[in-house]
Amino acid sequence: MLASVWLRVKLILGLVIVMVVIHLVNVAMDGQLIRFGVIPRDGNTWFHVLTAPFIHGSYGHLMNNLIGLSIFSTICLLRSVRFFIVSSLFIIIVSGALVWYFGRAASHVGASGWIFGLWALSIAMALFDRSFKNIVIALFVVFLYGGMIYGVLPTDPRVSFEFHLFGLIAGGICAFCYRFFTKNRSSNLEISQ
Repeated sequence: MLASVWLRVKLILGLVIVMVVIHLVNVAMDGQLIRFGVIPRDGNTWFHVLTAPFIHGSYGHLMNNLIGLSIFSTICLLRSVRFFIVSSLFIIIVSGALVWYFGRAASHVGASGWIFGLWALSIAMALFDRSFKNIVIALFVVFLYGGMIYGVLPTDPRVSFEFHLFGLIAGGICAFCYRFFTKNRSSNLEISQ
């Protein structure tokens, strides 16, 4: 049990350290890493969907995202490390691809799409898999962080509301897919026995 908790703590600390180091490199390079953000419809940058969540435009941007990512990663890790890793990859790829296809012409950077995806996943899991644990987690998230829904509105031209919106959508799709595939796997096991 203690080893499992320590693994989760190391995972979150590792993410924080990686993002801080990348930001320090970006600052030392006078913001040159921003070019590795998602640049919509630029065929040469489609793979930036994997780099953009780790790049931030300022210390404030980084700190806000580190807090949100730590909170929602911890909540997601209550299920399992594998669930967190698979869900995170799904959310990063789907939200990044949607921003690449539909976003405004700009370099979209930051972990906010990932954060909004984990936020939506925490809530949507209760809709698609109505276990007591998922319902309690969803109620906790809605009660303490329900105001995040306003982050999907285009209120500040310097903020990628697209990443917020598409992260939210990716988190909902992830919850649906997780329930669909685990339900079908359980059904297949019952049939084969």
